[in-house]
Amino acid sequence: MKSIKRTFKSCLALQLLFQGAVSLAPAVLAHSPGSFTTTGGMSTPRMSHTATLLPNGKVLIAGGWRYGTVPTVWATAELYDPATGAFSLTGSMTTKRVGHTATLLADGRVLIAGGCAGRGALFFSVGTPLSSAEIYDPDTGTFAPAGNMTAARCWFVTSTLLADGRILIAGGREPSADLLLTSAEIYDPHTGAFTATGRRTSSYVANPSATLLPNGTVLVQGSDIYDPVAGAFRSTSQSEFGTATLLHSGKVLLAGGGLGDYGENDFAALYSPSDGRLTRTGTMVTARSGHTATLLPDGNVFLTGRDWPTSAPRAELYVSAEQSFVPIGDMVKGRTYHTATLLNSGRILIAGGITADYEYSAELYQPATLTLPPALLSRSGDGRGQGAILHPGTREFASPTNPASAGEALEIYLTGLAAGSVIPPQVIIGGRMAELLYFGPAPGWPGLNQVNARVPSGISPGPAVPVRLTYLARSSNEVTIGVR
Repeated sequence: MKSIKRTFKSCLALQLLFQGAVSLAPAVLAHSPGSFTTTGGMSTPRMSHTATLLPNGKVLIAGGWRYGTVPTVWATAELYDPATGAFSLTGSMTTKRVGHTATLLADGRVLIAGGCAGRGALFFSVGTPLSSAEIYDPDTGTFAPAGNMTAARCWFVTSTLLADGRILIAGGREPSADLLLTSAEIYDPHTGAFTATGRRTSSYVANPSATLLPNGTVLVQGSDIYDPVAGAFRSTSQSEFGTATLLHSGKVLLAGGGLGDYGENDFAALYSPSDGRLTRTGTMVTARSGHTATLLPDGNVFLTGRDWPTSAPRAELYVSAEQSFVPIGDMVKGRTYHTATLLNSGRILIAGGITADYEYSAELYQPATLTLPPALLSRSGDGRGQGAILHPGTREFASPTNPASAGEALEIYLTGLAAGSVIPPQVIIGGRMAELLYFGPAPGWPGLNQVNARVPSGISPGPAVPVRLTYLARSSNEVTIGVR
């Protein structure tokens, strides 16, 4: 990534920024570690559903199914509001789905793709695979059709937001065999089109995963690397793990999983993107499959769930600095095929899954520290309105009277990026992903972060074009700039 940064030692603009940094710095609050508490229950018992953190801080829960003697696939969706601890129904999907994907787009909407409208006789049997997709609009609380993918994809599908704002959708299970579809495709949110892209080198899968790496490529299922520039896959270290989590170091933690749809293990390894090597790292406290792994802002990884859930509600942390796993207490209920979502508060929402009685329930995990998302600074100092975003050559704000131009590199000031992390933030200007040029400390201003990004083409000009940042799957506050 090209590094463009400047040091302004005596700039009135940065004095304002520094004042804003003091008042808007993300909070780090001490709490008892390993604390699990119940929160409001969902309207519907769900497993293999999706959970998506929206820019407004609420969580969209969509689809899934109730497992049991009378299994049911859902089209319903609901929102979890952390402010009230309650779930409430929102618009229903156009199609009932399980084993689908949900991906937050740059403009704040959610792409729902594929899945099954029903199921076969076995637990992960394909049932009726879907090629259709739809989009949830949080402003209206409704779903609308978004066309069809190039292939029907159900179970074991991955969907990844790329650095340029497009979506990579890969895999899906063959209706007649335990094989992964090798095909993949790209969704372009600006044209609404799905287009076939390169084919994967591997066709076997037990646990789906796709991880956007710092260089913009995607590690898919620990065996393929997708290059969005070339539109092609290449093979890398073969692995079969349940979860894949990008760490602040740039390495990927691969943990647990089973050899096939069932079974579990306590193995863990680190994948190094620089040389494609796998190295063992610690042993999990509990053998797991059907679990979740969530990167915390402090760089550690939170793991919950296993087959079968009633026997082991315990959770654990992977401590990155020590490359070891440690127990952190028990969930309120053991679960598998649930979701775990890092909230803006720093807590984690654990929802649904298979429990002893196919739960509607949800619970919250409270880490030892609660860290808020990064905060973009504003000219007023309250994180609203005109952003603390500068033209690099003049030291002036990109304001309505001095607007930015498409293609121009701007300097954006904020707080809350993890020190030493190589995980890049995603900058969104006017609902489009901006090219990232630099991120890290603001030279000469301890505690202040700087991000340089290029104004994307195609956005609607105006005096108050919205700017926000997404980091570790959480959105910052929104500020504005002028764009001509």
